[in-house]
Amino acid sequence: MTTPSSTPISTPDSTPIARLFGGDLNVVNVGLAMFEEDIAAQDTKVTTLDWVPPGNGKPEVIAALDHLARPDIAARIEAANAEAVERITSAKPMLVGFGRAIDVVPGMTPTTIIHAGPPITWERMSGPMKGAVLGALVFEGLAADLAEAERVAASGRITFSPCHEHDCVGSMAGVTSASMYMHVLHNETHGNRAYTNLSEQMSKILRMGANDETVVERLIWMRDVLGPMLKEAMEIGGPIDLRLLLSQALHMGDEAHNRNIAGSLLLMQELAPRMVQTSFSAEQQKDVFDFIASSDYFSGPTWLAMAKAALDAAHGIEDSTVVTTMARNGVEFGLRVSGLPGNQWLTGPAQKVVGPMFAGYRPEDSGLDIGDSAISETYGFGGFAMAAAPAIVALVGGTVQEALAYTREMGEITTARNPNITIPSLDFQGLPTGIDVRKVLDTGILPVINTAIAHKEPGIGMIGAGITHPPAEVFEKAVVALAAKFS
Repeated sequence: MTTPSSTPISTPDSTPIARLFGGDLNVVNVGLAMFEEDIAAQDTKVTTLDWVPPGNGKPEVIAALDHLARPDIAARIEAANAEAVERITSAKPMLVGFGRAIDVVPGMTPTTIIHAGPPITWERMSGPMKGAVLGALVFEGLAADLAEAERVAASGRITFSPCHEHDCVGSMAGVTSASMYMHVLHNETHGNRAYTNLSEQMSKILRMGANDETVVERLIWMRDVLGPMLKEAMEIGGPIDLRLLLSQALHMGDEAHNRNIAGSLLLMQELAPRMVQTSFSAEQQKDVFDFIASSDYFSGPTWLAMAKAALDAAHGIEDSTVVTTMARNGVEFGLRVSGLPGNQWLTGPAQKVVGPMFAGYRPEDSGLDIGDSAISETYGFGGFAMAAAPAIVALVGGTVQEALAYTREMGEITTARNPNITIPSLDFQGLPTGIDVRKVLDTGILPVINTAIAHKEPGIGMIGAGITHPPAEVFEKAVVALAAKFS
């Protein structure tokens, strides 16, 4: 006879699985959104993690990431990235003058139009960029009116080239022609130069694709009065340390891409005493001061050129996976990486910008992401520094907590923090600096960019502002190209 076991027999209701499914479920979904929808349809609570597999699950990209993670290769990359970031953070861009593009920009000719983003032909240009090109051709006297300008643009007689390939940056359409006045910057640490044109402020303007008579008249006044006055002012007073001014501006509530209240005041504090000593009449000086006071954006282009000067110094470092250019032309998003050949562009489709619209406009009126101004985020301010400027959410949408979170999250895809430019609200941590293409694909976190929205049609201009991200494929192309270099 067998003796009954003293161990109690499990009933179906007492098994772990029975206990799991016998009560209310709280499901964590790590996967596709369709899974969340199916679970929610059964009246079950579900939390979906914002997660994607490394390399977005693409075998070729995963293989490239694995190759770059080999200890011998990773060691070379880390050393190169440390050098790249040191070059960015140690850069000391100084504003040294202003001058006409034909006189200062490398490669500029009377029939050259430089533009934002990667290379693009006239036929493929977006509405805002075409609108800006047409206005620039009329401004330069290369066409009598917009109708003739369209024929000239399509004739093959105009050279179109990216700003970035001429040591320049240009916000929004970025269209710059020979007679326009430019900031002239000198990187005191590394010796390179950078350029950008002047702010038209925030009315109906060329960089947003507007091109009527008022736009052209303003450009003529900027060429004949504003630009020469700024040039003479700089000759009177000498260089201005822009890194120092940017650091102060972020401590005063700017993020320096779309919020420039403090930066413009600081820049004018440097320029105004010089401007009143120029040879221009009191009436002309007043006109310039009134123009600058018409918008907070006056210093916006200045910071873009500052970032360009620093990042160009970090370009061309063998083995580096640090991003040195993010730029958009309204059709394509372009990326350049320090360790890849000089003007090798990695491109993908330009994205939509999501945010508040001006009264009377709808999201479907919007053009796609455009402009070289993402050099801000490439350096570490703009969208990366929204924690410094919580008031920016009134323009681009979102909440203060989201602004803080953006800056923290960008620290996960960057190589270092910039000790020279800090954010008070995050215990004075430095700007997240040195986007690493490997980290973007390892984490699935894309860089955040805050930017203006131009109307999709030429001739209209700005209709809103918001948040966008690069297409993931430009980072995928970058790691595949980098891995091929190490094979």
